[in-house]
Amino acid sequence: MNVVGFDIGNENCIIAIGRYRGIDVVLNDECSRETPAMVSFSDKQRYIGASAASTATMNPKNSVSQIKRLIGKRFRDPEVQRDLQHFSFKVLEGSDGGPLISVDYLNEKVLFTPTQILGMILSNLKYIAEKALRTTVLDCVIGIPVYSSELQRRAYLDAAAIAELRPLRLMHETTATALAYGFYKPDLPEDETFNVVFVDIGHASMQVSLAAFKKAQLKILGQAFDRSLGGRDFDEVLFKHFAKKFKQEYSMNVSSNFRASRRLRGACEKMKKILSASTEASFNIECLMNDKDVKGHMKREEFECLAGDLLARVKSPCEKALADSGLPLTKIDAVEVVGSGSRIPAILRIIASVFLKEPSRTLNASECVARGCALQCAIMSPTSSVRHFEVQDAFPFPIAVSWKASPTSKRAESRVVFQKGHALPSTKVLTFQRSGTLSVDANYADAAGLPPGTPLKISSYQIGPLKPGQLEKVKLKFTMRLNIHGTLSVEPISLTQEEEEELETSVSKLKGSTEEFEEDFLTDTDDYMDRTQEADAADIKPNISKKQEPGMKTKKKKQTDIIVRETVMGGLSSLELQKAINKEHTMALQDRQVEEMKEKKNAVEVYVYDMKNKLSDKLQEFTTERESEELAAMLQQTEFWLYEEGEDETKNVYVAKLAELKKLGDPLEERQREYEARGQAIDDLLLSINHFREAAQSKDPTSTEISYEEREKVINQCMKAEEWLEVNCQSQVVPVKTHLPILLVEDIKLRHEMLEMFCKDMLDKGNPTAPESNSEKHRSGPNGCSRATEERENIIRFEDFETIGGDNVQRK
Repeated sequence: MNVVGFDIGNENCIIAIGRYRGIDVVLNDECSRETPAMVSFSDKQRYIGASAASTATMNPKNSVSQIKRLIGKRFRDPEVQRDLQHFSFKVLEGSDGGPLISVDYLNEKVLFTPTQILGMILSNLKYIAEKALRTTVLDCVIGIPVYSSELQRRAYLDAAAIAELRPLRLMHETTATALAYGFYKPDLPEDETFNVVFVDIGHASMQVSLAAFKKAQLKILGQAFDRSLGGRDFDEVLFKHFAKKFKQEYSMNVSSNFRASRRLRGACEKMKKILSASTEASFNIECLMNDKDVKGHMKREEFECLAGDLLARVKSPCEKALADSGLPLTKIDAVEVVGSGSRIPAILRIIASVFLKEPSRTLNASECVARGCALQCAIMSPTSSVRHFEVQDAFPFPIAVSWKASPTSKRAESRVVFQKGHALPSTKVLTFQRSGTLSVDANYADAAGLPPGTPLKISSYQIGPLKPGQLEKVKLKFTMRLNIHGTLSVEPISLTQEEEEELETSVSKLKGSTEEFEEDFLTDTDDYMDRTQEADAADIKPNISKKQEPGMKTKKKKQTDIIVRETVMGGLSSLELQKAINKEHTMALQDRQVEEMKEKKNAVEVYVYDMKNKLSDKLQEFTTERESEELAAMLQQTEFWLYEEGEDETKNVYVAKLAELKKLGDPLEERQREYEARGQAIDDLLLSINHFREAAQSKDPTSTEISYEEREKVINQCMKAEEWLEVNCQSQVVPVKTHLPILLVEDIKLRHEMLEMFCKDMLDKGNPTAPESNSEKHRSGPNGCSRATEERENIIRFEDFETIGGDNVQRK
């Protein structure tokens, strides 16, 4: 079952997958449920996720994090400018006004867009999910903030394309949380609604949604947000307080030193978490700067006083979401809080004061978004079988279309087609009457809630041209769709024309004209499918109101598709997207080559140290003095080479170096293996010889299961095997372990298998039950002791011989 949900957080990412027993959160290679949303670049390769976080301290200028704050935004956005103060990496302004990230990669200055960085993060999450599911991952659902603009949503889709993912839906994070809450709730009403407020205070933003639940249904009634109010802002309050304090007490400017700032921010984050559970907290940092130790202490009341401005902003989104829903406070049944920043007691008190209900924590605050996305993927995926749960999301911004009243007119007309809070997905059919080319623009009707500097224009559509010389007005049906991702798209436009043709059929074969709603200006309808069905039904009714005779002319409707040219403001073109995909493939190949090189280099290093230990321990008695000196010298030489000239070589060089070492070391290890395994192999063969011989001799002569000739064949085979073993053992005489024996374990096992195949076929004829294995059949003898122990005195044991590498074996 290929069901995957991704929660792309500002700081960490979480992957949820569907299994037969439910939804599970995937552990990454470090056995952590959270994977850092970070990419680090070096002169050899990229590091993504946990490996990037481990190198960020040593390589801060090339470690990119919090990319979610840059997706789909303008460089001069005031929020972006404030965020740049906290970033360790360099951000430049691109030619299109968007941010570009500058890093040193493969000893060159390279520029990446935020979309490309997000694509790298998604590629890493995809790899982790594929490793857990043991299959290729394509379909998924990705959680996005509820305040995402058209440009941001398209950036997420482009990043998914770069990672070779196919999102079934871009789902609002609070909606995913609501689905994770309601899907497993067994007592949802069938008639009335159960209304729940979801407050998500994450690392960098706050989102509030009010959802109405019915049995197997979820509808978003209202939503609000604050894009710059999250847990990190409360950390920053503590950081600024202690940075100022340490500057006064210790004369150190922590803000000027990146590593010191990073350590202090980490200590402040821990203090904030402790203050959420205790009334006071403290920290100690050794050698923060200038070899000076610092310490800090704070009470919860002091912290709440410092964060007063931030706490005052919590109330506004809650009240706005409630107002948009149109529900009175008495209709609110529950309040759920999630997100890493929702544990602050002062925030919980404010939420309780707005909704007059104590917030509860039914859901896992960190994993609920990923679980909800995975559930939505399971509902939509054709490969999974889960009960249906209808999710009706709402779009946060109003969208209008504008057009010119006529091709020569300078006056533009406009109309809102998708109101704020409109259901997702939705379709509008817009009807125009035009005789020439038509240009339609899609715009945000209101800039409130959009990131500062976001262009109001979303996209433009050039419709036409129509037929050359077309003068009369024709009807254009323009179908605009707000799809399930929350992005605008248009369907092929049909041109409806009436043409006269001579009547050649009888009345019974005529179709009547369809009465349709037409105006000289834009018209719309909320339900395109219903309207289309009504038109089709009208078309099949014959118009018999007027007598028709052969030879008369009648009007017939004709529909033809015309070209629509779409231009998305700020989105990637197909060519640019393909270039980004190719670049990701190239970087991924480079990463694989480096990892393979590291594996081969590590294999050489492991072999060197392992063989050094074995030469002085296990392999000492199997090695001549000359062989030992030669191999030891080569191992020592290789060790020096690894940390000097061989520090940075190619994969093939390390493979060749390992093969050169094994050419000397493998024969020594083979002698050891032969010596240790030969005795057991001989014992097993002798045990089988005696077993099959006894089985053949103990058969009843009058039995029809096996003939006398077949019993003789079994006995002869046992005798031949015994003679073969004795001859080959006697061919080795000199007891020296420094030579490979003539009789190999592999030969003994092969002879053993041949004997068992022949004898079992003979002895098991006519036996309706499957024979027991030798190990089970001979586990114990009649006296309760080991059958092998009883036969030890009757067989020739390997320990009675000493091998010296010659052609014979002598008795001890």
